[in-house]
Amino acid sequence: SAAKRISIMGICNKIAGVISPLILGAIVLKGMDRFDKTLLGAMDELQKATALNELAGRIILPYIIMAVVLVILAILLRFSALPDIDTDKEDEITLSANSGKTSIFQFPQLVLGVLAIFVYVGVEVVAVDTIINYGKSQGFSFELSKYFASYTLAAMVLGYIIGIITIPRCLKQERALMLSALLGIGFGVLAIITAGIHYQTTFSVAMTGFSITLPFDLSVFFIAMLGLANAIMWPAIWPLAIDGLGRFTKIGSSLLIMGIAGGALLPLLYGRMTDLFSPHQAYWVLIPCYIIIFYYAL
Repeated sequence: SAAKRISIMGICNKIAGVISPLILGAIVLKGMDRFDKTLLGAMDELQKATALNELAGRIILPYIIMAVVLVILAILLRFSALPDIDTDKEDEITLSANSGKTSIFQFPQLVLGVLAIFVYVGVEVVAVDTIINYGKSQGFSFELSKYFASYTLAAMVLGYIIGIITIPRCLKQERALMLSALLGIGFGVLAIITAGIHYQTTFSVAMTGFSITLPFDLSVFFIAMLGLANAIMWPAIWPLAIDGLGRFTKIGSSLLIMGIAGGALLPLLYGRMTDLFSPHQAYWVLIPCYIIIFYYAL
């Protein structure tokens, strides 16, 4: 049931992720469309520098607040009564199975798990952090596209809820991971081949005469749906990778945490492919990553 329990924690994480772009977007990114037009207009270099400094100054107060909250949280954590986790005392089954193991690299489920975590975090960050600029490239205004990251994270929350309900009652962790990887491949390919397909969607409230027409882009929708595909991956990969490590669990967990570096490197590759090709063609970098995750689950 580890994937189920990690999914519960994931909901807390991603609900904050849904809310924060809405708050920061309203504070920091307000009026960006007008700002872009003005900046690209008649400003000289000194005026541009002054305007950019003013824009950058908007983030100071939100980050000070976050820093204060984190310090308070650290103090509370320091004095909390959390138990120590001792993995050196193994149960008899694990001890006998690992009696001949002398290196952490003798556990293939961990070594491949680190690779799976690396590419998973990479595709998650790409799906969340590129969707705003991708929306702009598809013709959306910045005032609208700045909220797209929240849609991806909301899809992840939905995925966590599905995981809580179905794991392990209906799905094993590895089967859930396999299905998630297939969804990632499907959504990624659909996002690429539907680029440029736009609709106008009208929402109306009966008896009030109120209606609003919003643009809808299939490709952006499928990028947001990658959040649904990505949700169960961390909760499934982590317990599968450390399963049976016994006294090697601590160092194995450390290696898995190092795999988060994929979130720093794969977006750079996406950006480079955007420069060479186009924003939608650059999403091909996601497909081999999901294939690696599918192979690991298989």
